Amino acid sequence: MRPFEFYCVGRIIFGRGQFARIGELAARFGRTALAVVNGCEPGDGNPADRLADLLAAAGARCVFLRQRGEPTVADVDRGAELARREGCEVIIGLGGGSAIDAAKAVAGVLTNGGAALDYMEVVGAGKKIARPAVPWIAVPTTAGTGAEATRNAVIACPEKRFKASIRSERLLASIALVDAELGVGVPPDVTARSGMDALCQLIESYTSTGAGPMTDALAMEGLRLAARSLLRAHADGADLDAREEMAMAALLSGIALTNAGLGAVHGLAAPLGANFPAPHGSVCAALLPHVMAANVAALRAPGSAHPALARYAAVGRAMAGRPDLADSQAVDEAIRSVAALVDRLNIPGLGRFGFNERDIPGIVALARKSSSMRYNPVELSDEAVAGALRAAIE
Repeated sequence: MRPFEFYCVGRIIFGRGQFARIGELAARFGRTALAVVNGCEPGDGNPADRLADLLAAAGARCVFLRQRGEPTVADVDRGAELARREGCEVIIGLGGGSAIDAAKAVAGVLTNGGAALDYMEVVGAGKKIARPAVPWIAVPTTAGTGAEATRNAVIACPEKRFKASIRSERLLASIALVDAELGVGVPPDVTARSGMDALCQLIESYTSTGAGPMTDALAMEGLRLAARSLLRAHADGADLDAREEMAMAALLSGIALTNAGLGAVHGLAAPLGANFPAPHGSVCAALLPHVMAANVAALRAPGSAHPALARYAAVGRAMAGRPDLADSQAVDEAIRSVAALVDRLNIPGLGRFGFNERDIPGIVALARKSSSMRYNPVELSDEAVAGALRAAIE
């Protein structure tokens, strides 16, 4: 067994009704909180308003920062400046992955100084996060990115046409508070694309070259949960059993990916998300079956008996709920099941967001810079990557 390290949030609070504890949890860290929110406007009687009430009841003040779209370097710098000006001692990320990643990055920049671009991989200076982030609490309302459990914040740099990470174990949340009841009002299309992001992360973590025994166990359990619950949560947002299983699947995907790494889907998603107005989960869903097919084709090359094929077989058995499937059948089933799920969730192809054949060479070149590509189970040729992109257009 090869050596490994394992990173995880220090405290996870999971369960229905646990959001009621946010006031007393936050007040332990300070009396002024910066709440980074998306998907909910303060004043609409939604979780943001409830957050303010719960903080006030605990004697804490709430300063809101509305995150619109996926966070950019400018958003992070703006949030850090607001937090300094208001004397915020604790940060809360409430919402989807965009709000949580923005909160995570703000918390890190606050204690380390400078600007977001100073710490970004690939497109920035790549400086190390030397000091622990300001205490911060992650409260996801969607079941997707697993950002509540990751040690990286994905930030867009429009000037460089790329999304990259600020990454450090010092960015791990002080507390991840996961309450499935917060997801009941999430629209079906958001449920679909968020859930597919979680599923993609579970599959890519399990088939990653960085996978290990702990991430394998977490990823496979998350995969089983997502396979049986995503369609139910999409069909009925009030199905709390399905919502809770998807919340757990997303949490497990975050823990798995932060330790195992991802793969070519996320390697391509970084430049696609930075250059086209496409939600991250939609990009991952559109690409996933085609990248899986490209990987399997490369792994099945004549004379090869690559061990990653057994991993795709395990994915296929879990997706189908068929432990009896032979390896070859199960590998094919993995691709078929994922493609069928994307279709049933009505997730559009990349062409819906303006991506076309002419854009393929540029995206392939940009994707080569992504850290996720090095964890793909097999090195794909530019032609294979281009083929996956082409297949994902429709």
